[in-house]
This record gives sequence, structure tokens and C-alpha cells, in this order.
Amino acid sequence: MLPPSFFDRPSPEVARDLVGKVLRRRIGDVWAAVAVVETEAYSRSEKGSHASLGRTPSREALWAPPGTIYMYYSRGGDSLNISVGGDGNAVLIKGGRPFSDARSGPEALEVMHRLNPARSGRRALHKLAAGQTLVARALDLRVPEWTGRPFDAGTFFVEDVGYRPPAIVRCRRLGIPVGRDEDLMLRYVDVAHARSATQNPLTKRAWREGPDYQLLRPGDPA
Repeated sequence: MLPPSFFDRPSPEVARDLVGKVLRRRIGDVWAAVAVVETEAYSRSEKGSHASLGRTPSREALWAPPGTIYMYYSRGGDSLNISVGGDGNAVLIKGGRPFSDARSGPEALEVMHRLNPARSGRRALHKLAAGQTLVARALDLRVPEWTGRPFDAGTFFVEDVGYRPPAIVRCRRLGIPVGRDEDLMLRYVDVAHARSATQNPLTKRAWREGPDYQLLRPGDPA
């Protein structure tokens, strides 16, 4: 389980370093797991953040200690965020992929499929958590139950399983309205699993390395 100190840093650093980490959620007798593929960083000082809209009861978790869960409704579903260093700053878990190991086996994957089916049958494995509401649905995370809570080793936590992405794409965030700092490069995607992102920045037509995205190698600043 990642310690609170991991989250007590600037949001871009945490967003980059969360890529590849694993979300573990106990559902009944199994541990469902999603490896983080895509994140977005938010700071109170920029207009794209919820915190920039003001402190309200529904946003109070953004001012909670680093590592506190902040959830909200988006596109008809629940979305998972984590508070980080500095009041009002957070990281959105934007997309992921199912993760399996000795702790999270086939039974857990079946639970995730039942929780998050496609409109016509079974969702493709690489698309099971490929979006912020899909992550929450696959892990059965709901706003009323989870927002404002800390992670808990017995029910839901983030784990470092030793995986390090070979490179991370840094690019513009998705869905930010015009005039709300939509051009900031604060979205981070695992190159090796980019097809499990909400949108694959490497296959976006007319995008070029440099003006539209950058590749971050291990050790590069966020």
C-alpha cells in the first residue's frame, strides 16, 4: 500500500508516478485490480480544476490530507480522484487495464466483467477500464460510499507492484472547456498500454511529438 507521503507532492509528479501502479479493491471474497494507464493532474491555481470553482461540501475532499479519495459524477458515472500535496490539488485516475496476479486472479476478473458489461455482451479486456467511469464501475466505486475516505489496506488501496512504464506520454487533458487552461500538458499515459487509455495520443490524427505530446523516459521531470 502506498504511504501518504507518496501523494504529498505536486500533482504532476504524483500523476506521472501513479501510471503503472495498481488499484486493489476487495469485492466480496475477491480482490479486483486495475493497473493505472492514464492520469490527469489538477491544481487549484488553474481553471480546469474543481478546486478553482470554490470550496464546497461536495469538494471538501480536495482539501483533505494527501491520499484522500475524492469522487464526483461525470458523464453519467462515478470518477475516482486522489488528493495530493497542496490544498485543492488532485489527480484523476483517467483510465486503466485489468491486472492479474496471485492475489487478483480469474475470479476477480469475472467480477469486474459482471460489474462493467458492454451494451452487447462482454467488454473487450483492454477496454474494461479504459475510461474514468469504467475504472470506477469495474471496481464498484461509488461517490456516496467513497468520497472523503482514506485508502485502507483491508478494502481499497494503491500498490506498487514493481512495474515501470518504458515511457509515458505527456499531453493535453481531455474535456477541458475552452478558456479553462485546456492547453496545459497534464495528462499522462503509459506508452506500453496506450490502447487502454480513454484516447490513445499516439494514434491521434495530425498529432506530432513536440507540439502535441512529449515522451517522458524514466527520470525525466513531470
